[in-house]
Amino acid sequence: MLLPNKLYSYNESIISRFPIVLQILRTSPCGVSELYIKLQREVTGTTEFMDILDCLYALGKVKYDEEAEVLKYVA
Repeated sequence: MLLPNKLYSYNESIISRFPIVLQILRTSPCGVSELYIKLQREVTGTTEFMDILDCLYALGKVKYDEEAEVLKYVA
């Protein structure tokens, strides 16, 4: 997980990708694979993608709807 520090700037960290993910989910809920496809140009791989989702979930900004199998933005 890349967080900003002496070696990595904010733009290189996963935190800089949070607004991009949240903007997509604000528009409409997405399945995980659909969201990954939309973010392929923004993330370096599946590990970084999962780190972003883990952090957003831990912060309470996204939730997973098991019935619909989609990620949703939490206001």
